[in-house]
Amino acid sequence: MQELLTELKLRGFSPRTIKTYLYQNQQFLNYIKKSPQDITEQDIKLYLGYLLSDKQITNTSVALIKASLKFYYDEILHKNIVTLKTPKLARKLPEILTKEEVKRLINATTNNKSRIIIKLLYSSGIRLSECLNLKVKDLDLQNKTGWVRSGKGAKDRLFILSQDVCNELISYLKNSSPQDFLFTHPNKKPLSPRNIQKIIQLASKKAHINKQITPHKLRHSFATHLLEAGTDIRIIQELLGHSNLQTTQIYTKVSQEQLRKVKSPLDNL
Repeated sequence: MQELLTELKLRGFSPRTIKTYLYQNQQFLNYIKKSPQDITEQDIKLYLGYLLSDKQITNTSVALIKASLKFYYDEILHKNIVTLKTPKLARKLPEILTKEEVKRLINATTNNKSRIIIKLLYSSGIRLSECLNLKVKDLDLQNKTGWVRSGKGAKDRLFILSQDVCNELISYLKNSSPQDFLFTHPNKKPLSPRNIQKIIQLASKKAHINKQITPHKLRHSFATHLLEAGTDIRIIQELLGHSNLQTTQIYTKVSQEQLRKVKSPLDNL
């Protein structure tokens, strides 16, 4: 596992991905009870088959485990044994909030910092991890923008902010005076993902929204509402930090507003 850990670090994988790849490879070796040098293609098939049939794990989880094993056995050990086909992933459309639901969510939040966090996530479309790592110096409130530093794929990118959020942030910075990270506990330690998830869950409960709302659904809503307002999809791609346009195009299928604008050919007869 030390060899795998070193390679993952050298290639710049995120701490979360490193943890996942190490764990999945160790679980595999615990089950097969062989050294990595002795692993065969049949061992890989046996393990993934066991997970699908006996453990009944999801296709998404199988794809993640397969990727973890492939990285080690094919890319590092060059055994080229992780070649089997696994079940296709279901292409589920992301659930979003309506604009009215976003308003209700914000209005139901009485805590000042919590409300700013919700507004920021929806206003900018940044990921939860990017929000947690956001620093005061990364904000340019005069130009209603900010910077994600070393985001997914180790890339920097610009994000937008509404004037409303900028006004609230100016007041927040004046009263709270955070020194480094924008959002912290009273002891100056950064917030955890669970902290923000709980903020949103509490707000959705107060707003009586019968959807399971997560920080990522605010990102989905940001993208869909921009598309419905006529924003070019390539601009949305840049704002979301997607390296592939196909990833962004999922929102063209989510946007019901765009579908409603299409005129039936019968009306043109």
